[in-house]
Amino acid sequence: MKKPLVRHLLQACGLMVLAGAASAAEPIAIEAFSKVPEIQSPSMSTDGKNLVAIIALPGSDNQETALATWDVENIAGGPTITPSGDRMKFIYASALKADKLLVLGRQEWTGQLGGCGEGSMSGATKTFVTKTYLTGSDHAKFSEAFADNTRKLGISKQTQRCLELTGTSQLVHGLPLDPEQVIVAQLNELSLSSNYYLYNLRTGDTKLLFRGGGRSSPGLFDPRTGELVTRSQIEPAGTNEYELQVHVRNPDTGEFQKHDALSTRLSQRYTVGISGLDEDTGKLYVLTDLFSDRVQAWMYDPRTRKFDDEPLVAHPEFDIAGLILGIQASNFNRVLGFRVAGPETEEVYVDPDMKAVHDGLKSAFPGMNVSIADYTDGLARVLFSVSDHRHAPSYHVLFDRSQLVPLGASRPWIDADAIGEQKWVTYTARDGRSIPALLDLPAGWKAGDAALPTIIHPHGGPWARDEGGWDGSGWVPFLTSRGYAVLRPQYRGSAGVGRELWIAGDEQWGLAMQDDKDDGAAWLVEQGVADPDRLAIFGYSYGGFAAAAAVVRPDSPYQCAISGAPVTDLGRLGTTWSSNRLQRIMQGRTVKGMDPMRETAKANIPVLLYVGDRDVRTPSFHAKGFYDAVRSTVPAKFELIPDMPHSMPWYPRHQETTLKLIEDFLANDCGPGGL
Repeated sequence: MKKPLVRHLLQACGLMVLAGAASAAEPIAIEAFSKVPEIQSPSMSTDGKNLVAIIALPGSDNQETALATWDVENIAGGPTITPSGDRMKFIYASALKADKLLVLGRQEWTGQLGGCGEGSMSGATKTFVTKTYLTGSDHAKFSEAFADNTRKLGISKQTQRCLELTGTSQLVHGLPLDPEQVIVAQLNELSLSSNYYLYNLRTGDTKLLFRGGGRSSPGLFDPRTGELVTRSQIEPAGTNEYELQVHVRNPDTGEFQKHDALSTRLSQRYTVGISGLDEDTGKLYVLTDLFSDRVQAWMYDPRTRKFDDEPLVAHPEFDIAGLILGIQASNFNRVLGFRVAGPETEEVYVDPDMKAVHDGLKSAFPGMNVSIADYTDGLARVLFSVSDHRHAPSYHVLFDRSQLVPLGASRPWIDADAIGEQKWVTYTARDGRSIPALLDLPAGWKAGDAALPTIIHPHGGPWARDEGGWDGSGWVPFLTSRGYAVLRPQYRGSAGVGRELWIAGDEQWGLAMQDDKDDGAAWLVEQGVADPDRLAIFGYSYGGFAAAAAVVRPDSPYQCAISGAPVTDLGRLGTTWSSNRLQRIMQGRTVKGMDPMRETAKANIPVLLYVGDRDVRTPSFHAKGFYDAVRSTVPAKFELIPDMPHSMPWYPRHQETTLKLIEDFLANDCGPGGL
């Protein structure tokens, strides 16, 4: 019988807050955040032979990326390096098996999309093309990953070009015990639905596992055999309502049967994620908030169609982000631990061997977040990362549980002493709701010191949340090193901090969602942290909407707003901004509230708006239209940034441009001013 892991969790969780430096250091230079990291997200093949990462191209002054592969047995010998091309730039890589690597490249592209992907239906669109490649550890040959590149009869040349641009295949599951095969999805060019195959990395041979089409999509594949265990199906359930059905394969008959206990209405937005199969009992591991405001890990028996009487893992404050299941022969598919979505995602191990290694690494790096990325059978090789809110991730390999070999730090030039304290806090909104937040303070500041210039910094999404630790965007340490306090509210509508808080944001854009941000500013003033005459709001994407909304709301607590890549016109947003059908159905109906473009006559604070000219997620007409409407009423600036997409990674020049805009606007055009 599986024993609940709850007690382990209650004893093991918590975020260590590190104290800031004793005195303020020099502001961190813009170039420190804009340069290409020395190394990004390395991974190790399951056989422990190859290690791959994206690195800064040697000799490029951290302006270009390159693909790097190490022989793990000879790391000291250095990597094989292939530079990015003149147009196609490497942005991600992953070590597979059978001596294969998966590599993502991205390049600028301008042309007629005609509804293919995000962008204009008519006319030319400036965007980016991202392609997935397979190569070997020697980088000798790159080919489009898992693709069938033969010309298909019955489809137009325009559709064929569309598929060439957007790609037709993706990796779905690595099947870690299979030496050659993985599970991939390939787009059927005639039906434009995906079929799922076993794919042999050496030969390119395929075997059909699931034929896509209609309302059905695959769920859990058996990690040992690749056999489909669950699938989901969307069915109408009344006017403007849908049911997300979960069907489970009956092991005796092979038939898929609907399970009511796992099926939900889309409008209810319950989380029901099937994350694994316990081979001893046949039960499913399910991550769900059906029984709590927080996501918990439960076991579900498909034969009795019942959940266990108590959760496998639960936390009173935070979601369980996932179970850590074994990937090697000696521990395959066993629960080794779990991840807690606390202020910073934390790994907790219950397997004795993994716990011993993890505890040893935490002792070697006290106070840091240690995350195990990959390991070999018997833990002879362990790849892990180390970071905290003052230190960008660094990567290391542990050999034979005794020898540490550093691969490198992503941003070793960052002065950690210039970054202050980080806290997970809560405050009370005007209607009594408790709002969690991350508060970052300048180095050397302590309670009782003079109140600080402060930035309210809402995240994008809005169905997302902020995490503590190192801020990959660079925005938070950039601001705190310049003497600003930064509050990141997890306002209602944020996902991942409780289902009730998430749903409370429905149809509250610019209304109660905005109140939460203003109430965070008021709370910081009450706490003596924020100077009420030196407050600003800065956000990007949905956060850019929040900044634009602040410009036109009456009695603004802010002296100015900075709105990056915003949505400002809810009437023109529609539901085309997501490629995921479920998200369009669920989130599209919630995007209602105060529309800033209908309130521009009420603008009352200065605003800076910026957006990339290759941003197809929040096209430039949102920022430009708002700027044109308010510039005669309030001081306003607008910047259209050449060749910048919506999402990072950006080119170094994009980060340099945007950070310089923010720095200059705060110093010269906004009440918070300089230090």
